[in-house]
Amino acid sequence: MTGDDYVTEADRELEATYEEPMSLAAYVDRLFENPTIASHASKYLLEAIEAAGTRTVVEEGEENERYRFFDDPHNDGEHAILGNTEVLNGFVDDLRSIAAGRAKDEKIIWFEGPTATGKSELKRCLVNGLREYSKTPEGRRYTVEWNITSTDADDRSLSYGGDPTAGDDRNWYESPVQAHPLSVFPEDVREQLLADLNEELEDHVPVQVDAELDPFSREAYDYLEERYRRNGEEELFSAIADESHLRVKNYVVDIGQGVGVLHSEDDGQPKERLVGSWMHGMLQELDSRGRKNPQAFSYDGVLSQGNGVLTIVEDAAQHADLLQKLLNVPDEQSVKLDKGIGMDVDSQLLIISNPDLEAQLNQHADRNGMDPLKALKRRLDKHRFGYLTNLSLESELIRRELTNETAVWEADTYDELEERIRAPVTVTLKDQAGETRTEEFAPHALEAAALYAVVTRLDEEHLPNGLDLVDKALIYDQGYLQEGDIRREKDEFDFDDDSADGDHGIPVTYTRDTLAELLQTDRDRHHAELSVEDVVMPRDVLNAMAEGLGEAPVFSTGERSEFENRVVPVKNYVYDRQESDVIEAIMHDKRVDEETVAEYVEHVYAWETDEPLSNDRGEEVEPDPLKMKLFEVEHLGRFSEEEYEGNLPRESVRNFRREKVITSLNRHAWEHRDEDFAVGNVDLTAIPVIKSVLESHDWDDVRRTFEDFDPRQWDDPPSGTETETVKENTIQNMVAEFDYSPASAELTSRHVMGQVSYRWD
Repeated sequence: MTGDDYVTEADRELEATYEEPMSLAAYVDRLFENPTIASHASKYLLEAIEAAGTRTVVEEGEENERYRFFDDPHNDGEHAILGNTEVLNGFVDDLRSIAAGRAKDEKIIWFEGPTATGKSELKRCLVNGLREYSKTPEGRRYTVEWNITSTDADDRSLSYGGDPTAGDDRNWYESPVQAHPLSVFPEDVREQLLADLNEELEDHVPVQVDAELDPFSREAYDYLEERYRRNGEEELFSAIADESHLRVKNYVVDIGQGVGVLHSEDDGQPKERLVGSWMHGMLQELDSRGRKNPQAFSYDGVLSQGNGVLTIVEDAAQHADLLQKLLNVPDEQSVKLDKGIGMDVDSQLLIISNPDLEAQLNQHADRNGMDPLKALKRRLDKHRFGYLTNLSLESELIRRELTNETAVWEADTYDELEERIRAPVTVTLKDQAGETRTEEFAPHALEAAALYAVVTRLDEEHLPNGLDLVDKALIYDQGYLQEGDIRREKDEFDFDDDSADGDHGIPVTYTRDTLAELLQTDRDRHHAELSVEDVVMPRDVLNAMAEGLGEAPVFSTGERSEFENRVVPVKNYVYDRQESDVIEAIMHDKRVDEETVAEYVEHVYAWETDEPLSNDRGEEVEPDPLKMKLFEVEHLGRFSEEEYEGNLPRESVRNFRREKVITSLNRHAWEHRDEDFAVGNVDLTAIPVIKSVLESHDWDDVRRTFEDFDPRQWDDPPSGTETETVKENTIQNMVAEFDYSPASAELTSRHVMGQVSYRWD
């Protein structure tokens, strides 16, 4: 594309975003075609969230519907809020009640939580989502603009903070607070219009517009009304609302225009922060006739900017004095510029804070009924963000912190998520001389960091018998726990609903900083002769995170001790994952093919029914005792020759076939009872014991397959030995099948073989 092409493309995008100004009558006609363009603030925010749709997620072991709006889809997920789906759904439910005027319309929504839990992302996500929604036909947002210079020879001009003698092209002044176009109508007419509109509206939330014109627009309206009334105009409103004086224009919602954000560093008197300030020099220039003129007001306060959509107070503990001034805004939907000049406000109030705000609010709690902050606390509708307690979400968050990846992880099965959790990450770094190098986080390295962080956030009290915190973390992420052939769903465990999961723990910022430091230091981390000093292993990550706790000021003495004690089970779990990779790489070319497994399943099914079975190929299958025995002894490795009489199974084998194979098949048949069920078209990986045959092996399988293999020779195997051949193939398979680099495959396999050597004999 040429430069002109890019300019043309930009023109097209803006053409699709902005419209030509229209008359008030044309706006009303469009309103009846598309009622959402008139939605009041809370309803508009709700519609923007719902317009993005939903998706299904699993968090803390429970399946839930999540609004995609919070994945920041319009911004490629850059400011997605990971996790906290239940909290966000509660926010949307409250928003729905507020929009419909059901009991919560006096509430100020409050998001509270410890640092690095996604509260800042919430602000950015809301701004991004509202901005993009306002560019769509359904989300168009409108306000009014005025021009009074054409009334007579006085050529009086409007302004707010600008040059009142500007040329014709700048004689149109937009309402500085995004006044709703319907606020121009007299109250009785507006009520009738809304009644007619809501009668046709199928939505459960009616459109509400209670606001009067803002002071600036009222100044223009009153001036026009006075002039035309003095001139004897009969159709007074038509003259005021004529296109030469009043136009309806659309605007793109953004910070300062429909979204007001009060940052922690913003200062000034409460009135200035809320609505703006008077410009005294302008008062002297304007014909105010002894009164304060709304044209001389700045309208740069948070409520002025957020009027029409959303008002956000960020880091609200820094503005605790302001919160009490906001008390009556939701109730009365108005605020004062001055003692004699008020302004109606339609804005959804939302405050964001760390837990320190709650401490400020509770400073007088011991006074019981005499607490001066009681009225404020009653109006705050609290939603608490917690630390992530899902391994997959924390893994995704850490990757985001270290790379430029922003896409939100979505998967049809947990196996897809599991691949992303364990995957390696490469990071390109540049030194002071401008030279670049690549560092690799080996497979399972970021998984180790994420799992350790999650484990520190889980409540250890009331842990079900037989489970440790790693088990709990896996259940929360998968919704189940797989123990060999047995799969136990979350609802089989007695977890405490009032646990403190996610209340405290290692924040992602600590993990990110620790990993970033690992990339810069300890260059001779492993064996320099291998040229693998650029690989960060899982044990490097866990050791660095545990050792750094003592120097990190964000942790208390008790937290340091508690978190240090939780690293061992994580190390054991990650080692098991590495060991599994190495074994599967060793046995990769020796796997049982799926046809052999399917044949065994068919024979077992025929054996149980004691009659020939027709498979999906139209063949009759007679149960073959020898084939079943060989599969169970050689491939399953579960039974010895002593457990058969000839080829006939003893009770232990018969029980295994019925309980592990047949029961799983029957369960699968029941779950798919509406489909044509046949043994041959069953997903064999749906049967846990069969899945283990297809996908997992152990060291006994390695011994049985490679009789001369010796793990003690792994680091430098003698030439011509079976160990040398096995190692060559294993490294190749780890690289080709499991995403290892040659260096990380070497280091991981050495680490595993070093542990296995001690118990090989």
